[in-house]
Amino acid sequence: MDTEVSVVGLGAMGAALAGAFLAAGRSTTVWNRTRGKALPLVARGAAEAASPGAAVGASPLVVVCLKTYDVVREVLSPCAEELAGRTVVNLTSGSPVHAREAADRAGKRGVRYLDGAVLATPSGVGRPDTLHLYGGPRIVFDAHRDVLAALGDPVYLGDDPALPAVHDVALLGQLWATLTGWLQGVALVGADGPGGGVSATAYTAVASRWMTTAGRLMDEYARRIDAGEYRDGEFPLDLHLMLMGLLAHAGELRGVESGLPETFLGLAGRAVADGHGADGYARLIDYIRRDADR
Repeated sequence: MDTEVSVVGLGAMGAALAGAFLAAGRSTTVWNRTRGKALPLVARGAAEAASPGAAVGASPLVVVCLKTYDVVREVLSPCAEELAGRTVVNLTSGSPVHAREAADRAGKRGVRYLDGAVLATPSGVGRPDTLHLYGGPRIVFDAHRDVLAALGDPVYLGDDPALPAVHDVALLGQLWATLTGWLQGVALVGADGPGGGVSATAYTAVASRWMTTAGRLMDEYARRIDAGEYRDGEFPLDLHLMLMGLLAHAGELRGVESGLPETFLGLAGRAVADGHGADGYARLIDYIRRDADR
């Protein structure tokens, strides 16, 4: 085996992954259908494989980042002989079903398999604070953790290879909700215009510091959800509902429209109408889970 790791697929994310391995001093083999994408990495010291089979055969660890799981199957299926006994870490975006199917195929071919998710844009790959999620056999993760750490902070979620995909889509939903709420805040404080409003930069300086408080609330509400204990005398849903009304009114006055206040009012309003006004915000989990027994 000539290198520590091979990277199959050199799109924007795959090239960033290979670059991070090289930056960490890991000997790296790369392959891509379009050879031109490999040249900048070769200039940095990577070895270019002439075929997927050659890339797979060059290293004990094969990191795959292609467009879809179907493309992964298309590229790797002819490499069954080279793959046997090696480890594949698949960082291609897909669904939990895709991840489990890929793990099943790998197992039948004698391939050790981890599925993963990169929680960053390509420019964030290689930063020590960037999270990378992995699911599959613990022994396989532990064997390659040090090499994978070149990409960022490796987080092991459990034996189920579908867990990274589940977390990925859940966290993307949280990201979009957070960014939309932030954009709404930028619009509200800046609605008076350049002469009287607050700049996005100034608002964000305050909002970023305040997110620490939001994190503490999530920690507390998570404990309550897990315990099924929702009473909250300090910040009950009755108070949330009143404040949500103020947010909606402010948006109407200032011409800000995100759809978020209506969503908040709908969820909290239903819970309060059902007699849960003295409960905390965590109670709304029952109104987000469609099949919940309320």
